[in-house]
Amino acid sequence: RMEGFGSYTLPTGAEYRGSLWDGMFHGKGELQLLRGGGYRALWDRGVPTQMKYTFADGLEYDEEKWHYCDGYDRRFYTEICSGFKPPGIPQLTNLDPPKIIPEGCYDCGDGFYNPETRVVVDYKRKFLRNADNDEHEWILRTCRKAWDITTEHKPKP
Repeated sequence: RMEGFGSYTLPTGAEYRGSLWDGMFHGKGELQLLRGGGYRALWDRGVPTQMKYTFADGLEYDEEKWHYCDGYDRRFYTEICSGFKPPGIPQLTNLDPPKIIPEGCYDCGDGFYNPETRVVVDYKRKFLRNADNDEHEWILRTCRKAWDITTEHKPKP
């Protein structure tokens, strides 16, 4: 089994760098996720303790001082850092401009979801997972959908 300091790439593409003991993450280590972001933590037999999660855009999660998207302040992180866009120009996602969603699909945050195949692919069209019934219903209910007809803001003459 793995022991000492090293790196390990999981089948998902995530990579762990840090201390290992008896084949488990143990001690100081960092788990970098494939689509960005990751955990810096003190691991105890594979379980993260004293952890800090950083999102791909640099936003750090803090359980005690978390004010992002808390019900009182609904701004995206990029809006917090760079300010609002002019009135009448919406910002639909944290990424601006947002990814163009393939026809018939939904943007579910980590990629695109096709409800006909029930498959989630990343933004480069690489397979991520099959959606179960709960995720399928949640995506249909809450996520942005590609529209057949684009609607643009047209100024009044």
